[in-house]
Amino acid sequence: MSGDVLDLLVVGGGINGIGIARDAAGRGLKVMAVERRDLASATSSSSTKLIHGGLRYLEYYEFRLVREALSEREVLLESAPHIIWPLRFVLPHEKTLRPAWMIQIGLFLYDHLGGRKRLPGSKRVALSAKPYSNGLKPGLDVGFEYSDCWVNDARLVALNAVDARERGAEILTRTTVTSAQREGDTWRAELRADSGATRTVRAKALVNATGPWAGEFITGALQQKQKATLRLVKGSHIVVDKLYEGSHCFILQNADRRIVFTIPYEGRFTLIGTTDVPYVGDPAKTAISGEETQYLCDVVNRYFAKALKPADVVWSYSGVRPLFDEDGSESASAVSRDYVLDLEENGGKAPLLNVFGGKITTYRRLSEHALQKLKPFFPAAGGDWTKGATLPGGDIADADFEAFVAAQTKRFSWLPPATVRRLARAYGTRIEQVIGGARGVNDLGRNFGADLYEREVRYLKDQEWAASADDVLWRRSKLGLHAEPEAGPALERWFAESDQAAQTASAAGAAS
Repeated sequence: MSGDVLDLLVVGGGINGIGIARDAAGRGLKVMAVERRDLASATSSSSTKLIHGGLRYLEYYEFRLVREALSEREVLLESAPHIIWPLRFVLPHEKTLRPAWMIQIGLFLYDHLGGRKRLPGSKRVALSAKPYSNGLKPGLDVGFEYSDCWVNDARLVALNAVDARERGAEILTRTTVTSAQREGDTWRAELRADSGATRTVRAKALVNATGPWAGEFITGALQQKQKATLRLVKGSHIVVDKLYEGSHCFILQNADRRIVFTIPYEGRFTLIGTTDVPYVGDPAKTAISGEETQYLCDVVNRYFAKALKPADVVWSYSGVRPLFDEDGSESASAVSRDYVLDLEENGGKAPLLNVFGGKITTYRRLSEHALQKLKPFFPAAGGDWTKGATLPGGDIADADFEAFVAAQTKRFSWLPPATVRRLARAYGTRIEQVIGGARGVNDLGRNFGADLYEREVRYLKDQEWAASADDVLWRRSKLGLHAEPEAGPALERWFAESDQAAQTASAAGAAS
């Protein structure tokens, strides 16, 4: 590809950029996607990890966004049943915040706006009954239960990237687009890898999908004046030891009219979030503040009997959401989570598409809309195709994950069932490629802890662009929560030795 003119150069390795690259490659376009760090290294690995319509957006009359998001839940669920699965959410009724009739109307709309088929509808529940009563304060009697879905957000990006590559796209990580300028009918872009290597590429069209850095990319690499108003909002989450038994989640209302989720997480933890705090600074250097931690604890303590303290937090993470602020809303929570695709046509030559805003639930539709906007410049490109297409590993019969796990547990009986389930969740039907021809645990190589073996790390390096311990422990998986502290340094040494061995082999091959 290096000697040719690309059809599309996509800058940004989050869910929107990689989703666009995948969609474009599947239409037959020649595509390159470039990310200056790891895939999903910012916003796309820092979400609440939900595929949801956004129940609270109904209060802001975001009906189109909610409808599109709701319709996407089941589309995405069928495309990747290994990394996406249904959840039930319980909303305890707090009489002083929202009246019951308002909640019931909202849930009726939520049940019917998106053409729900597989997910069960909402219902009223008694919080005094199990399993809901476990952990809640006395006096919370009525709740409302509804459906949404969970997603392993960083793996969603990685699987889209794998699919894009298998459809012909070139995916470059740890590579920066230092400049991009129009020259005649094409864009000329200068690329610099972390290794110091440089490269020049030409493309017929350019997509700016850099998320929180979209404005910086416009004024920096493109040397243009920023037209859109981006509002950066930090969302932070905390992880604590399990608050309650059961697979259900809670959606907790707060006096500031925001909501906070509590979600069963990684088997023995509870994920709590999120906050909405205006952010100024480098989006790559976000961290939860003491005030945010206390805020989340306070919301939980309003509903749960056992007091939660900042000292109980075992892990936290923060991400910056780039919101398109069209009307200058005072409240960060009121700014739309909808996306805007700004196409600079440039007289039909070397167009630029800027992607502003968006949420992980609607990434596929955003990608589809992006290619529809670019269609006039590529009349020979194929049509919409991603609806109904599975992601790598998602081709599970009847999307029945439990039946698939049962079959794999029997097949790989020499592995602990919990390990088989984890691998099935991460890789779906591609578990075969991860385990390869292994016939016993010894064939999997070194154990880094938490049943993470060398063969899996090798797969992540060779097939999913993993290049560091953080890539493996905190993005491709969340094994960092389960492994001993020495796992990180051990993995870093493994990557260094693996890279050195590859360089030595390459030098020997060149010499021969």
